Amino acid sequence: MIHPIRLFGDPVLRRRADPVTVFDPELARLAADMLETMYAAEGVGLAAPQIGVLKRVFVALEVPDTEDGAEADGDGRREHVMVNPVITRRAGRQLGRDGCLSIPGLAVEDVPRDLVVHVDYQDLTGAHKTLVAEGYFAHVLQHEADHLDGVLFFDHLTAARRGAFLEENRGELADMQRQAKAFLRDLRTRAPADARAGGERAGKPPGTRPNGTRTRR
Repeated sequence: MIHPIRLFGDPVLRRRADPVTVFDPELARLAADMLETMYAAEGVGLAAPQIGVLKRVFVALEVPDTEDGAEADGDGRREHVMVNPVITRRAGRQLGRDGCLSIPGLAVEDVPRDLVVHVDYQDLTGAHKTLVAEGYFAHVLQHEADHLDGVLFFDHLTAARRGAFLEENRGELADMQRQAKAFLRDLRTRAPADARAGGERAGKPPGTRPNGTRTRR
């Protein structure tokens, strides 16, 4: 299932996500939806908060580079699903172009990142694993890990560069904020209607628990 990607201005993008403690089919469905959404948006990474889910999960696509630095075709690409990821070691520095599916159409050159990262994480079964990434893929993992802490790519810029980015793109960012607010209004409007429809389909009043007791509203 493809989910709408939350845009700049949506408060969920600035909130810290919660650790995952239950590894069940629902988590696997979330990961599958995130991968489908990432591919539909032609991205190489997506964090759960970007679809409005405050869980410490992200997906990423590892794309090997050719010797001349160009992106390799098809073969060798690998999907990663990382649950409760923690960057435990960092080495070196790199500067790279950074953008975000939640800030479409805008990007910044020379965003500082670590060149090599070691990431401890859990897979969808809860098993603990470690991954070492270098170069562009390390950049991607750091970007996605930032989303789990409410950090956006331009937060890594100096105050002067960050201010210039926000000023230069003020119109586009304001439009994203308007879209984000409109989406949230629509979400709030649809939620009661969906609850009523669910209650009617089940033959129960809205806000009814499975055992027949009423929930608080």
